Amino acid sequence: MRNVKLSLLIALLLVFSGVACTSSCRYGAKSEPGFEVNYEVKVPHEGGNVTPSEAYAMIQKDPEHTFLVDVRTRAEYEFVGHPIGAYHIPFKLSGNELVEKKGKLAYAKPDSPNFAQDLLARFNPAKDTLLFMCRSGTRSCLSSTEAIKAEWPVENIFNILGGFEGDKITDENNPYYGQRKSGGWRNENLPWTYKINKKFVYQPDLSE
Repeated sequence: MRNVKLSLLIALLLVFSGVACTSSCRYGAKSEPGFEVNYEVKVPHEGGNVTPSEAYAMIQKDPEHTFLVDVRTRAEYEFVGHPIGAYHIPFKLSGNELVEKKGKLAYAKPDSPNFAQDLLARFNPAKDTLLFMCRSGTRSCLSSTEAIKAEWPVENIFNILGGFEGDKITDENNPYYGQRKSGGWRNENLPWTYKINKKFVYQPDLSE
């Protein structure tokens, strides 16, 4: 009887351990407790998909040929922060023209006309694996496709799910409702900074 009770206790512990791990471990996430991480591919694209933690592990495993490319705007890179060691190559540029987007006014963000050339100036398609990151995972998907058009092997291109900031909390009863607390590089507590390093900053800006 004692062995039966012990077996039941162990089984219960395993069950509860699995439940606790569903939100933070299933996808390799390290988000704040209580926030379920359900990463989704925002835009169909060529190349693979990895979580922020998986991307970080890939860089640590082969830092000589695996690079994180932050494709957000200059303002996002500077004022929101960026992963330590992230190369900044904007996919879209901050514009001065106000446009209406989804019923709201916003500044236009035109595509960078030199995105492919900027990638080729910094990295080698024959050797390097690129991991693209944006705010929450849309521009990074588009960047992945553009890189493949620029002759990168599809197996060496990855979109980072959740981006840097993650997705907004959609539960209206959650105190963080509307805030970007679900997943993403920053919410998985991976290394990031506000500091701009000349080695990683968008290189055309150094010559202007």
